[in-house]
Amino acid sequence: MSRAEAGATGIGARLVDALDRWVPKPAAWAFALRIWIAMMLALYAAFWLQLDSASSAAVGVAILAQPKRGQALSKAFYRFLGTLVGGVVAIVLMSLFAQDRVLLLVGFALWLGLCVFVAQFLQDTRAYGAMLSGYTVAIIAVAHIDAPQTTFDAAVGRIAAIAVAIVAITFINDALASPSTWHALNPRLAEAFSTVRAFAREALTHGDPGPERTAALIGRIAPMRADASAIAGELDDGVNRAAGARSAIAALYVLAAASRALAAAMARIPQPQGIVREAHALALRTVSDRRSAADLERDGDRLRDLVDEALRSGERSIDEVMALQRALDVANAATFAEDGLRALGDGHRPLRNVALPTHRDFQVALRAALRVAIAFGVTAGFFILAGLPQTSFALVQVAATCALSSVTPDPRKFALGVLIGMPLAALCAGTILFVFLNGSQGFPLLAIAMAPVVFLACFLSLNPPTFTVGFITLVFTPVLISPENPQSYDPQTFLMNALLVVIAAIILFLTVRLVLPISASQHRAFALEEARRDLAEALTGEGGDATTRTSLNADRLFQFSAWNSGSGAVRRASLHHAFAVAQLEAAAARAHAQLRQLRHVGDLTERVGRAREALATGRCDALDSAATSLIRAAGGQSRDVRLMLARAATDLAMASRVIRRHGRFFRRLSLPGTEVGG
Repeated sequence: MSRAEAGATGIGARLVDALDRWVPKPAAWAFALRIWIAMMLALYAAFWLQLDSASSAAVGVAILAQPKRGQALSKAFYRFLGTLVGGVVAIVLMSLFAQDRVLLLVGFALWLGLCVFVAQFLQDTRAYGAMLSGYTVAIIAVAHIDAPQTTFDAAVGRIAAIAVAIVAITFINDALASPSTWHALNPRLAEAFSTVRAFAREALTHGDPGPERTAALIGRIAPMRADASAIAGELDDGVNRAAGARSAIAALYVLAAASRALAAAMARIPQPQGIVREAHALALRTVSDRRSAADLERDGDRLRDLVDEALRSGERSIDEVMALQRALDVANAATFAEDGLRALGDGHRPLRNVALPTHRDFQVALRAALRVAIAFGVTAGFFILAGLPQTSFALVQVAATCALSSVTPDPRKFALGVLIGMPLAALCAGTILFVFLNGSQGFPLLAIAMAPVVFLACFLSLNPPTFTVGFITLVFTPVLISPENPQSYDPQTFLMNALLVVIAAIILFLTVRLVLPISASQHRAFALEEARRDLAEALTGEGGDATTRTSLNADRLFQFSAWNSGSGAVRRASLHHAFAVAQLEAAAARAHAQLRQLRHVGDLTERVGRAREALATGRCDALDSAATSLIRAAGGQSRDVRLMLARAATDLAMASRVIRRHGRFFRRLSLPGTEVGG
């Protein structure tokens, strides 16, 4: 092939790739069609019901626009709940401060900051609902600051419009067969399970793949948590399917960690023989391919027998017992992952129902709340002093955009999208009003004129790089048109509103960069401080169970990887330390869980007490001694007690090894109430 032919082939391939990325697929057209029909249906119903804020119904559908049914239902529920709370607070604030605008604005700024702060510690649509209850007060109270007597009617109208939007989008999603979240999540989760099994096989055959590979694996699993939370309301058995998805995701985290731990344990045994080799082979078999529940149960029972045999004989070293226990952990994780996937697919009740907590930093949440409150306060002062018309409209937009940015993964990218989307929304609204409609009062013409904008915005919102631009265009185009009956065509009012929403976008853009900005290094420092507190709790036996902590640490590592910067060596060192904290915390949590059950066994009380003290102090020699003591005491106990002793002793030994390997780092953490070190 000549150079010219090769170049033409390369250009053709890039063109095909660009077309594949940007040309909307049939699913995108179907999504846009559903949203357009739902928006027009909601707007028509609001006009027919003679609601004062009829345009809010169309805007509500735009905000609830989600490609999957479960996502839309979950967001709709928390949107309605947040609107109710915001409506009540708006009425209370207006009743208290109707005669004093300064106190009203200060009260609202404090409420908005509080809602943003709370939203930082919630997940997905719950965070959105908390944030929404903040800026709903602006829509109801601040927008009617000149007519406080209309606040109650405005609150009722707002709630009614949101209810109409929810009914409209739910009806259209059902009537036009919107894709189910669980149906889309099932193959993604199955693919993730296959990837984790391949990762585990590599670990068990070639050694630990390392923290960087593990972080990349976590990065594939973590984003599925949001879809897992949205499944519950889709079907009658949605609760079981959601629980199955959560259980499978948590199991994938554990499977990745357990396979690395087993690989490390096998590396410490010079020549594994007998039951250790058998356990390793069984663990490898559980991750070789998807196995039936009966096969996994048999493998798990055999591994428990091997652990019991090792403790009953009393002749195995702590490293051999650890290898046996970690092989059992691999099998258990594979069992839960397989069961969770089946529960997601067929709706049966899974073996467990676990939570998937999200890592949040107090300092980040506090800064987000202060940023929003400061931005609103400064903007309010500027607009009031400048005497600009329609100040209340501008304040509502500033409050809404700043609050929305606070619950996004990257506020800076969101602010940039808003800065692009607001002028686009103004252009679209102006074109519809003064070109297509041009004085017409007919609803059919409005619906037809809105269609191209809705379709364009939906297509943009489905592409991650342009999501914010599409979302802002979809939401703020009807805001600027403000459909009424009869429709107003005042160009001066429209231009002023368009200018104010663009100013709001500029204010948001400047706010996220100038007001209490958080750098990547600060994010890492805040995350490390939260991890230090959680580790201190785990070492003293406080906090949640081990599975919950593993999921929380996986989410923290997922976020930490995104913030990790600097040279390659620095990034690797930071990631190694972050994984060390997660390993130590999980080991301490698991050990304490077993020790709490063993403290009631009469002849083990003293040994258990020493083990708990060793964990609290974090001294390696005390941990090794406590682990050995528990292993020696296992011979005369029942089978169930021996299995608990194996788990507790191996986690104590694991904690000791992690502390020895990263002793200098843990000493720098200065854990309160501990003496972490050799």
